[in-house]
Amino acid sequence: MQLEKKLSSLGGVPLTHGALVSMLKEYRSPNDKIVRLIDEGWLVPIKKGLYAVSPERTTIPISTPLVANLLYGPSCVSMDYALYHYGIIPERVVEVTSMTTRRGKVYDLPIGRFSYTHSPLDFYPVGIDRVENTDKTGFLMASPEKALCDKLVFTRNLNIVSPRALQDLLMDDLRLDEENITRFDLKVIEACIMPGMKERMLRALLELVNSMKRDLK
Repeated sequence: MQLEKKLSSLGGVPLTHGALVSMLKEYRSPNDKIVRLIDEGWLVPIKKGLYAVSPERTTIPISTPLVANLLYGPSCVSMDYALYHYGIIPERVVEVTSMTTRRGKVYDLPIGRFSYTHSPLDFYPVGIDRVENTDKTGFLMASPEKALCDKLVFTRNLNIVSPRALQDLLMDDLRLDEENITRFDLKVIEACIMPGMKERMLRALLELVNSMKRDLK
């Protein structure tokens, strides 16, 4: 019962094999105990060496953004998943989308799909925030501005340089929330322009957000 309380207290936080073994050090064979915990429905295997406490036992959902951080790194959640998390796009996003300085990768796991897009080292660290879950655990996620810049820069064959055309794309195709965009931090967009990736399109975004902010005054 003491072990079950410890596991329940972890909520939706993923556990490495090493952390589990440390928690089970009083058992003669920690690995056998891990297998039994899986069979008993206490643990959900995410991939080799990574587990989570079953939401059916804790009623707390697994923190998939934190799983994304731990699954493949360095990485941070961005693009569609981050935009949905912030309420900037209306459609629910199931796939957890992330940026990484390593090569791109996709994981199809029992708890969901996780995709990683390669970002150059000078572009990747701009606008990364630590976001807290309700249980005070945290994960790395791009800011709203950086998530949109990542979406624009890393969408293939997309290179819009007119603010008007970009507005049509954002409002009509992506259905972005206009009120959220007017709260964007222009300094983050400016920092995204500096590395020179799709510079004209990001400058068009900067001009568009600036214009929308002026219209509010």
